[in-house]
Amino acid sequence: MANIFLVGTHWGDEGKGKIVDVLSQEASGCVRFQGGHNAGHTLVIDGVTTILHLIPSGILRDKCLSIIGNGVVISLEALQHELQDLIDKGITIDEKLYISESCHVILPTHIALDQEKEKSLGKKSIGTTGRGIGPTYEDKIARRGIRLSDFFDESNLKDKIKKLMDYHNFLLKNYYNSNEISVDDTLYNLLNIFNEVKKYICDVTPMILDVSKQSNVIFEGAQGTMLDIDHGTYPYVTSSNTTFSGLISGTGIGADKVDYSLGITKAYTTRVGHGPFPTELTNQLGLDIAKWGGEVGATTGRSRRCGWLDCKILKQSIELNRINGIALTKLDVLDNLEKIKICIDYGPIDYKTFQVEDIEYIELDGWKTSTVGINNFDNLPENARKYIKTIEDISSTPIVMISTGPSRDQIIKIRDIFK
Repeated sequence: MANIFLVGTHWGDEGKGKIVDVLSQEASGCVRFQGGHNAGHTLVIDGVTTILHLIPSGILRDKCLSIIGNGVVISLEALQHELQDLIDKGITIDEKLYISESCHVILPTHIALDQEKEKSLGKKSIGTTGRGIGPTYEDKIARRGIRLSDFFDESNLKDKIKKLMDYHNFLLKNYYNSNEISVDDTLYNLLNIFNEVKKYICDVTPMILDVSKQSNVIFEGAQGTMLDIDHGTYPYVTSSNTTFSGLISGTGIGADKVDYSLGITKAYTTRVGHGPFPTELTNQLGLDIAKWGGEVGATTGRSRRCGWLDCKILKQSIELNRINGIALTKLDVLDNLEKIKICIDYGPIDYKTFQVEDIEYIELDGWKTSTVGINNFDNLPENARKYIKTIEDISSTPIVMISTGPSRDQIIKIRDIFK
């Protein structure tokens, strides 16, 4: 039995969803602990693609509970759409999905404020998804937010939403010169959706503690380490703690209940949105890698910036998240390359220009043959094995899983981390 924490080691989009899906075959629970529907996990099962934004990736397994912890912010509309998509695909939801009553709710005014703020920043914008995540976390910290538990008392809910939306509408009208949003329409729409999903909402903390004592549990976050509000490339970050500390606050579980930390690392590095990216390839090679890797955001459809694997960040992430092993994803995307570089160090980041000095790479020979679908480490090309060994040596951390394609069976399991 083991409880496993999964985290992206860079800026997200490392392929956490697939790894969660693979591991959830042996798990009794999958718990999401932070973020909102600004994240996207793409799963390919028997040729069918499913994209999840809020619901844990374990929902595709019949024997795995999927739990959304208190650290997640919820768009009721997005949740409704996601549930309907799963139901349309014949996936069982009832008695498998549970949502914390302490989750904060995204209002239409949160979305409007998010988008207006980004527009006002112009070229200095953060590059958010514009889905209201940041403003919702702002209200949570300011202790004026709306939680799912508030929806069980409609009379009190109306007063709380009116007070908060009056504040939001004041900002929209007087600061951003934008349109106000109807409180009555918002309340009507949200209550209708809530009544459809309320059967999934409860106090999940006892459930998380109970299942973590009895069987394998996977704790999954959204985004990646370098988007952490405290430890990432601030201010070009998300609005929650994406790292190990976010797991503790976003579920209520103790650190001693987590047995293993798995870092999800792409064989190269990507970043979506604005912000520094020391190893970015701004040439044709960067565009080629993006094309080969299908590097388009599952949530926003935005193109991802691509670059060489940044092992300086990888080592920072390993320390910050007490990572025990690495799951290396998208190795097959590098199949076409003659030469492959790995970044091992650079100087401080200039946050005005996003430039770094003294960037240092090592260069390895590529393997120039397909690795797609290989599921035995010994069957990998010699230079691919050398590339993997080099990452292990630089990071002082074993690679325990390797993804060689998008499907759940395109995986190499080097070590059983549940043991």
